[in-house]
Amino acid sequence: MTRDRIPWKQYFMMQALVIAQRSTCDRALVGSVLVKDDRMIATGYNGSVSGQPHCDDVGHLMVDGHCVRTIHSEMNALIQCAKNGISTEGTEIYEALITHNDEYFLLEDFAAYVEAQEKIDALYRDHDKWARMSLANIAKSHKFTSDDTITEYAKEIWELKK
Repeated sequence: MTRDRIPWKQYFMMQALVIAQRSTCDRALVGSVLVKDDRMIATGYNGSVSGQPHCDDVGHLMVDGHCVRTIHSEMNALIQCAKNGISTEGTEIYEALITHNDEYFLLEDFAAYVEAQEKIDALYRDHDKWARMSLANIAKSHKFTSDDTITEYAKEIWELKK
């Protein structure tokens, strides 16, 4: 059985959204994923450099309206690569919201999406119930618009009679 899977880009953006939940500065919850050859090589979130005090623990350090205690999620991911000797040449950065402008509108209804997906997963595991619901859905779908189009083609273009 084949099924459609989410595209890589959407998969990595969803990962960035989850990683954003680890942000340690509540002024901006942002996560990033560094990807090379469709594989995640590092992640990062808005927060202090590893080992330094976090805004969540000691408060913001504001200078000219910006919290200087926090660095951007992409920078944290790049630092992680540097620390571990991982080359970032040829990588893509997926950053929740800013770089890709939340083009899949994941944040707007992410909690509802997760809840709906959990319900669907549970229903799908009950194969008999899933089959009954699918058949009921098909039975309620009535006539498709393609049926009208084919009828028009048969009558007006192909000049077929019933």
